[in-house]
Amino acid sequence: MAGPDAAELDRARGLLAGADTICVLTGAGVSAESGVPTFRGESGLWKSHSPEDLATPHAFRRDPRLVWEWYEWRRETIRACRPNAGHGALARLALGSRRVRIVTQNVDGLHEEAARKVAGAGDPSPALPLELHGSIFRVRCTSCSYRVSHRHPLRTETPEDLPRCPLCSALLRPDVVWFGESLDPEILSEAFRVAREADLCLVAGTSALVQPAASVPLATLDAGGVVVEVNPTETPLTRLARISLRGPSGEILPGLLDGLETPGT
Repeated sequence: MAGPDAAELDRARGLLAGADTICVLTGAGVSAESGVPTFRGESGLWKSHSPEDLATPHAFRRDPRLVWEWYEWRRETIRACRPNAGHGALARLALGSRRVRIVTQNVDGLHEEAARKVAGAGDPSPALPLELHGSIFRVRCTSCSYRVSHRHPLRTETPEDLPRCPLCSALLRPDVVWFGESLDPEILSEAFRVAREADLCLVAGTSALVQPAASVPLATLDAGGVVVEVNPTETPLTRLARISLRGPSGEILPGLLDGLETPGT
């Protein structure tokens, strides 16, 4: 696939360099180059079950062991993946300036891993994303407010092996948004606030089809800002973007972003 020409890339860099505040929205395409399997397709089926059959509150109530077995399979797969050059470029941009905020639809934790790797002994928090759909490496209680990061393997052989809340003994579940559930209203509100206040929304690796995330860049446009898109194929957002750069984000983002870490560069 031919990438964007130098003039397009320079024009996009100019827009980014001139923006005082930047909202970044990322989707599954950003992690595809890290080997994270897509949610659907050939790797989206597991033991003859589709994600729509397993990623629901009803499925968890019916058979929590089966749901946890599927999630532990997914977690094991993602644990073997590492942030790619695109994650790193976004982390460097966010850590080099307080004007950047990353919003992600991904649950794989790779933005966080990249932020901690780039920050080293420093503070990674400016590059930690707003996770619209949660994180596969957090768990939360099905009964109380307990929520905690959880990366180590889980046993799922029997119902008795499943993780339970240390506060109330109720079952723990993956801290992700399932089909039929609403996004966390505070996180969603913050994402739209960030987008409305941004001069530019950089959208990378998302189909721009899944709502409400697909409306985040529209908030930037409605407030008078511009959108720059990075995606291998055309999306519904393409016609609204000031510039749409064709190609994988892991290849385009480093050339687009490196050197823009501080305002005025």
